[in-house]
Amino acid sequence: MAKSLEFLTEALRRLPGVGPKSAQRMAFHLLQHDRDGAAMLSRALYQAVEAVHHCALCNTFTELEVCEMCADEARDRRMLCVVETPADQMMIEQTLTYKGLYFVLMGRLSPLDGIGPKDIHLETLLARAADGIVAEVVLATNFTNEGEATAHYISEMLKARGLQVSRLARGVPVGGELEYVDAGTIARAMLDRRST
Repeated sequence: MAKSLEFLTEALRRLPGVGPKSAQRMAFHLLQHDRDGAAMLSRALYQAVEAVHHCALCNTFTELEVCEMCADEARDRRMLCVVETPADQMMIEQTLTYKGLYFVLMGRLSPLDGIGPKDIHLETLLARAADGIVAEVVLATNFTNEGEATAHYISEMLKARGLQVSRLARGVPVGGELEYVDAGTIARAMLDRRST
């Protein structure tokens, strides 16, 4: 196989759920049937890598110093919802039930994988939550073992500093990830959240 084709296949394998055969099929498809699409994909990836970074306040993806949500004066600054990923943040936003601000961890605690508190920006979260404005922190990590452990760790850390902490209600299935749950279930879980 040509080195460039091999490099493209290896690059496509970095996507979640894409094995060697799928990556090879994608590479062949792009080069054989959709060269314009391949060029567009290349430009879009380059542009995103160059332009997108983390919001200085909530850690989500943005092209600005502070994302549009954090800059929105209409948002309730007394509420801070902690999620694992920008995809989880987007799912909660789609429910139209939450009008506060967010903090995106960009992961979850997983000691077996070598992911500790510093890897998910817990010091930044603590500073944000203890700013004197935030009155309640809503923990909306996934209901996986790692998500539950992360929520427990954050809850204990914030309660020790006198902050009110709540957790999404169990409307979300145990073992489920917010990105794959329907908006109605997430909306019910957000409305029925409880203190931890």
